[in-house]
Amino acid sequence: MKKILIVILLLTAILSSSAQNTNSGYIFAPNFRILPSNVTAQYETDITRHATNPLLMFASASTINTLTSFRSEGVYVSTNGGMNWFGSDTIFAVPLFNHGGDPGPIIDFNNRFIFVHHGILINGIFAHYSTNMGANWTNAYTIATGDMDKGNDIVYDVSSSSPYFGRIYVSFVFLTPPFYVRYSYTSNSGESWSPGTIINNPPQRCQGAEIRTDLSGNVFVSWGSVINISPFTEDYIGFARSSNGGSSWTVNENAADINGIAGRLQQKGNVAVNGLPRMDVDMTNGPRSGWIYIITTERNLAPAGSDPDVILRKSTNGGVSFQPPVRVNQDAVNNGKTQFYPCIRIDEGGGVNIIYYDDRNTAIDSTEVFLSRSTDGGVTFTDYVISDHRFAPKSIAGAGAGFMGDKIGLTSGNNKLNAVWMSDITGIFQAWGCIIDLNEIGIKKLSNEIPINIELKQNYPNPFNPETNIEFSLPNSDLVNLSIYDINGKLISTILNQKVESGYYNYKFIAPPNLSSGIYFVTLKTLSERLTRSIVLMK
Repeated sequence: MKKILIVILLLTAILSSSAQNTNSGYIFAPNFRILPSNVTAQYETDITRHATNPLLMFASASTINTLTSFRSEGVYVSTNGGMNWFGSDTIFAVPLFNHGGDPGPIIDFNNRFIFVHHGILINGIFAHYSTNMGANWTNAYTIATGDMDKGNDIVYDVSSSSPYFGRIYVSFVFLTPPFYVRYSYTSNSGESWSPGTIINNPPQRCQGAEIRTDLSGNVFVSWGSVINISPFTEDYIGFARSSNGGSSWTVNENAADINGIAGRLQQKGNVAVNGLPRMDVDMTNGPRSGWIYIITTERNLAPAGSDPDVILRKSTNGGVSFQPPVRVNQDAVNNGKTQFYPCIRIDEGGGVNIIYYDDRNTAIDSTEVFLSRSTDGGVTFTDYVISDHRFAPKSIAGAGAGFMGDKIGLTSGNNKLNAVWMSDITGIFQAWGCIIDLNEIGIKKLSNEIPINIELKQNYPNPFNPETNIEFSLPNSDLVNLSIYDINGKLISTILNQKVESGYYNYKFIAPPNLSSGIYFVTLKTLSERLTRSIVLMK
């Protein structure tokens, strides 16, 4: 009997270990801690990058020293695209005692770091800047005073065609009724800020204002309007637009009906959650330039099911109207699984990228981090697990009852995504990161069986429009370059350029919208082989 029990335990451990490292067969870079610490909790993460140098990044998090209860925000810097990080869990910006979280990092064109946060002992929104990548900071500039609720957001107008090029905007909401949405801006890289100006006259409580710009310099703000009694469920999305740098606003207090998930997730450590809108704008010169994408977390309102789902709404006319909602996560509806804390980033190719916590593969008290990506403007999504471990959500000591931080971060550049989130897999909440190469995101390992020969199979379907599958096999671990060329030998796309373990692989190639009909060639190169197949795009 004892031997049987031991065997069962061993099998359980093996299966648990296998499940723990599941990555749905897709190839992703390993996860890493941004700035490891054994005594400081890091949560409420965010990340930004330099507008023209995607290798320079500035990430942040709310921090609590578990030994002293000292609260601050982290300053984490990378100069090589997120491969390596340096910095501190304390932002050395006076007054040191008044850093309460909701970090908002930005880098301007002159490599100046600008940072906004809310106060913990002195209520308000405060800003600092650094001219040496976060080593030293100016004293606090008071943007506005008052008790802030549910975050502040920051954006840099990086469009050279904008009349307000170089402005940095922040948006925020205070707890004082009637819960106006406000904004402020700086035109001199944070040396001074405009007074916090009211945008709307809300009939209901507002929270979670987010701010973005487009290539023409239009400014957009979205927020959640909530019912005025506990649990303050988000009832609809409010939206405002300014075409004159915020001097005046067109406001729609009910741009879209929602049913947010404000409250507690009892089976997730009773952590506090919400359905606050997160927003981004397509800043490319592509066919969807200027489209506005807003995500929320909702339930019990189609297309959301009875459990929390991530829901996308988009506007193709500058926010005048929003199209019907789309369910982002592709697990079965009403399956009892939970998605929460989503974040959105429109990459430089117009791809819609959304990360969030998700327990579809885990025990009910645990979670992973997923990416849902769309290359057709948010019509369809494909889901990928991007975390290489799981953790059990729970409140963070000293951060408030049930609070785990309600913000994770995502940026892009150099054809890569850089995601940050918080996990306590090491025994303390830490800021974790992952680099996702968009060239490699569709590659899936079909089998661990070792092939006899290297092979590049004919794509299917062929002809195709716009998607086709490319399969290849490797008998040995090898350096692999998988690329697509046009009939003149011009490189169209490098799908893969890294060391790959032996096995069978599939890549789903999606032709870019500007790629014309014709014959193309997919080439698989290793250290010793070169294989080529012709493929036909027929629009």
